[in-house]
Amino acid sequence: MQFIALTSIGIENLLVDEIKEQGLEVIKQSVGSVKFEADNSQAQRFCLVTRFATRVMLLLEENAEIKTKEDLYKFARFQPWQEFFGPKQTFAIEFNGTNQALKNTQFSGLVIKDAVVDYFNDLFEQRPNVDKAEPNIRIVAKLNKSHCMLYLDYSGPRLSDRGYRTRQGKAPIRENLAAALVKRSGWLNDVSRPLFDPCCGSGTLLIEAVGMANKVPANINRKFAFQNLPSFRPAKFDEIKQALKSEVTENNLWIMGADFDERVINVAQQNARRAGVENLIDFSVKDANKLSQVAKRSGVVLSNLPYGERLGAMAELINLYRNMGLGFKKYFQNWQLALLGTDESLFKLLKLAKSKTYKFKNGPLDVALYLYDVNEKQVSQSQEKTGLNFEGSSAFGNRLKKNKNALKSWIKKEGINAYRLYDADIPEYNVAVDIYNDSAVIFEYAAPKEIDDTVAQKRLQDVITLTSEQLNIPAENIAVKVRKKQKGDAQYNSFDKQNRVDVVEEFGAKFKVNLFDYLDTGLFLDHRLARRYIQQNAKGQRVLNLFSYTGSASVHAAIGGAKSVTTVDMSKTYLKWAEENFALNNLKNPRFRFEQADCLKWLEHAQGQYDLIFLDPPTFSNSKRMKAEFDVQRDHIKLMEWVKKILSPKGILLFSNNKRGFKMDEVALMGLGLKAVNISDKTLSPDFKRNKQIHNSWLITHG
Repeated sequence: MQFIALTSIGIENLLVDEIKEQGLEVIKQSVGSVKFEADNSQAQRFCLVTRFATRVMLLLEENAEIKTKEDLYKFARFQPWQEFFGPKQTFAIEFNGTNQALKNTQFSGLVIKDAVVDYFNDLFEQRPNVDKAEPNIRIVAKLNKSHCMLYLDYSGPRLSDRGYRTRQGKAPIRENLAAALVKRSGWLNDVSRPLFDPCCGSGTLLIEAVGMANKVPANINRKFAFQNLPSFRPAKFDEIKQALKSEVTENNLWIMGADFDERVINVAQQNARRAGVENLIDFSVKDANKLSQVAKRSGVVLSNLPYGERLGAMAELINLYRNMGLGFKKYFQNWQLALLGTDESLFKLLKLAKSKTYKFKNGPLDVALYLYDVNEKQVSQSQEKTGLNFEGSSAFGNRLKKNKNALKSWIKKEGINAYRLYDADIPEYNVAVDIYNDSAVIFEYAAPKEIDDTVAQKRLQDVITLTSEQLNIPAENIAVKVRKKQKGDAQYNSFDKQNRVDVVEEFGAKFKVNLFDYLDTGLFLDHRLARRYIQQNAKGQRVLNLFSYTGSASVHAAIGGAKSVTTVDMSKTYLKWAEENFALNNLKNPRFRFEQADCLKWLEHAQGQYDLIFLDPPTFSNSKRMKAEFDVQRDHIKLMEWVKKILSPKGILLFSNNKRGFKMDEVALMGLGLKAVNISDKTLSPDFKRNKQIHNSWLITHG
């Protein structure tokens, strides 16, 4: 019989070798699959032992010419289904692929289902039932243009799910990929050597390594789909299992895993216990930033290194890779390294020359396994290299110090603890650096297309390192983010969250900031003086804050003695944040209202009168209330028309936006009976004087 074994991209060659080691004939290797020949006993044995296959299917027929629904029905109707199951068993159809006539996979699956049911009705006058969740038999059809392949699921649920992982750490890898990494690392060539994973997470790599070293059948304790076939012989299957168990060895293994998170180490220990290998792996809580000697004899370091699954985590990663590089050269001379990751620029920070690279897929991610030999030559060469990459890096460091000294007296006088220290002062270092108490946020502006991505990455690494060194800020307190135009609702999206919250103060107001979980921190620093103006002019006034974000201007209005404050934003997250800012300042009043709404729609239909309005709209928006997407330059007069209806006779509108080169249409404004005074220069505090285009501000009143 012919079978097809599925696997992940990059593992196919290992799967071919594994099939051949079982004495089976490989017919064809394709991307993500290998076709082979075997009888039932051989196929069952392969399902028990395979570490690289994710699924094994029995080929019923391939390359059938299917152009219409009728072709598909006849193709399925005349298969010998009674050889594989009976009318009292349940079945399910799994259909993949389309062509011109069969454009819906669900419909195509129903065609095959009808053909199977009709087959049994004609033969036995009975019909089997469909069970999509746990069928006795799963039929798999794959349509590629006009060619259809028909299979039976032979192995059952995903073979890479070994059953010992009920909980996982961050960025988990499938067990079959873990096995491939163990194989490619070269450790299996001599399993008497130490094996160490400094970022072991839930322990998958090491647990797979133990099983492979001791020749433990990967799937010995699971049930398989082939056990529901008429050809299955329990006694013969038990013989196969007993024979495999007799081949298990007990090597004297020296395997160690470490992770900085004690909770993750507990998960790894539980997984190892379920896998029956808890006594063969030594797990400990250690920081990979501080590597030390783990064994006197050389061995293999095998690890799935952390990558940027969290927004803002780049500084920590750069620090980690640099420190690991130093640690490897100091404590792991003559060891072999096999390190998995996604970002080659981070691996360059190790300052080691790769000996080989293997590419894989970890779910949707493109990953690579980098192999290194930490020999004496590597160590001596890397020690000759300087830590920073560009001549201009010293100029960036000097500029940080110069700017901090220039702002020192202002910071002290105003009691400011959140401010901008650097804003693309040096063209080659196109970033902004903001300070929040003892932390920093680095915004990387998108590099011009003519700048090589590798160059941009290296410069960013220098920026992070120098920011940490010059300002004495640890890497874990530096958030790194790419500043680029957001589309649609992307501005409201968050990444894997750290939930680290800090509090900053300005002009007697306190604000909650989150430096790591969102593209923005919760406080627009460039609006600091605009907020102070609102505080100074809010006493006894009815205040409206539109596009309020986290309500910082509203807080200043309330502190300034506003009669009422209405805070409007489309995001529930930001409005909740605004309420928390009010609570942080002990501000409680039934006249302080928070409304979730599309601000343009709200403004168009607004009622009542307001004496002080703060309007800071986005540069662009896809609001459905506008004929096209909102453009602040094109549509600002429409905004003013709406605002005029709710601005009290002696009221003031503080209008602001961040569009570079914005031009107020003063003629159209006069036509509405309004007048504007540009106060942009008065709303730029000393830390933003270098960038006069950061925002535009006007005071608008009735003419």
